[in-house]
Amino acid sequence: MPPERIPAIKVLMLPKDTNALGTIFGGVIASHIDLASAVEARKVAPHRFVAKVMREVVFHEPVFVGDIVSFFTETIRIGRTSITVRVEVEAERWGSGHGERVKVTGAEMVLVAVDAGGRPIPILDEKVTRA
Repeated sequence: MPPERIPAIKVLMLPKDTNALGTIFGGVIASHIDLASAVEARKVAPHRFVAKVMREVVFHEPVFVGDIVSFFTETIRIGRTSITVRVEVEAERWGSGHGERVKVTGAEMVLVAVDAGGRPIPILDEKVTRA
């Protein structure tokens, strides 16, 4: 049995998150993808990170009110000032009472470490990376 994955964030979808069709608005999910990627980036370095690129968000299944949505993250590349994080999004269908898990979407996020003025800074201390 594979080990259980731990999500960077987990969110209960509420009526306030719905679009005109009654499902969860895609922008709400995209916003949580951004937040989850920032949580992952902070594991690498304690910097302020800003989103630069969100790649290939394809919605495979709708998300409904009452679903518990998990955002699983993985660092896939660390550059000098940027980090690339893969985010996989899965919904637990508790609204119907049976807890089915379905893949909803996923994306790759590129985040850039910035200083207080918003200028890019090295992610890792260069003295440490040269050692």
